Amino acid sequence: MLKKIKVLIVDDSAVVRKIFSEELSKYADIEVVGTAPDPFVARDKIVALHPDVITLDIEMPRMDGLTFLRKLMRYYPLPTIIVSSLTPKGGKLTLEAMEIGAVDVIAKPGGAYTVGDMSSQLADKIRGAAWAKVIKKGVPDSENVPLKALAQTSHKVIAIGASTGGTEALKVVLTKLPANSPGIMVVQHMPANFTAAFAERLNSLCQMTVREAKDNDSVVPGLALVAPGNFHMVMRRSGSRYYVEVKTGPMVHHQRPAVDILFKSTAKNAGANAIGVILTGMGADGAEGLLEMKKAGAGTIAQDENSCVVFGMPKEAIKMGAAGKVLPLDQIAAEMIRMV
Repeated sequence: MLKKIKVLIVDDSAVVRKIFSEELSKYADIEVVGTAPDPFVARDKIVALHPDVITLDIEMPRMDGLTFLRKLMRYYPLPTIIVSSLTPKGGKLTLEAMEIGAVDVIAKPGGAYTVGDMSSQLADKIRGAAWAKVIKKGVPDSENVPLKALAQTSHKVIAIGASTGGTEALKVVLTKLPANSPGIMVVQHMPANFTAAFAERLNSLCQMTVREAKDNDSVVPGLALVAPGNFHMVMRRSGSRYYVEVKTGPMVHHQRPAVDILFKSTAKNAGANAIGVILTGMGADGAEGLLEMKKAGAGTIAQDENSCVVFGMPKEAIKMGAAGKVLPLDQIAAEMIRMV
């Protein structure tokens, strides 16, 4: 008999509670065991119903979602998916929630996302969250790599893909890199608007510049480009110049942006001048692309199981033989520099 994933929906909007409950009831492996209009009701229902996953609105009366999440992660840690509005404020609050311990984010239904799009994405995120390890914050530091080691590396490019748990994993990797690192392209599965706030947050923490990618941006040393939510990012080459194309198109592995789109285009256009890195995440996005990168001569790295929030995407890449190295999260930045 199929063991269903038990979900508690915490949202002050009766409309959102109704839509989520109705849409999730369509999936045989997911069961909505309850709903709550605020954290106080949610607290009692968590104790009574023992959900596997909760969806949590950030902006609620009586107690805001961030305050509740801090209490939850301290006393009763549960895989939590943040439900946020598509606004700059919503993006910043969502990033704070990720730092507290939330494992994923989905946009509130409406606007750029139809209920149909939202339904399949929410179900996938709940499946990923159900497998997630709620990891206590604090990753051991590794030794910073001397800046001189990168003096002659402008021809190299790095492509990184991540999903569930990836916002914190990317922070660990990118903050360890020096200011003159090779040009970096990042695909993190996130909705539109949230990626800009995510890039701004990384930019405030990293030695190199980090920003959301725009169409025709050059991939140059000292710059990390984050694919905008709801757009694929394709790596192109014109002579000696590497640049990105930001475009719409069908979802790949239910994702837009998709890691495979970035990795496959990087394999084609950069070949052995590239490094590919696949981090924590649910599903198989990026595995085929990483294999193409390896076959084209690129150095490839996959995050190991113990340090992943969800060992899905790296696992599939490793099974295919796409990962030249399998490493704990805190060792990946140093290995990237060694490969350079």
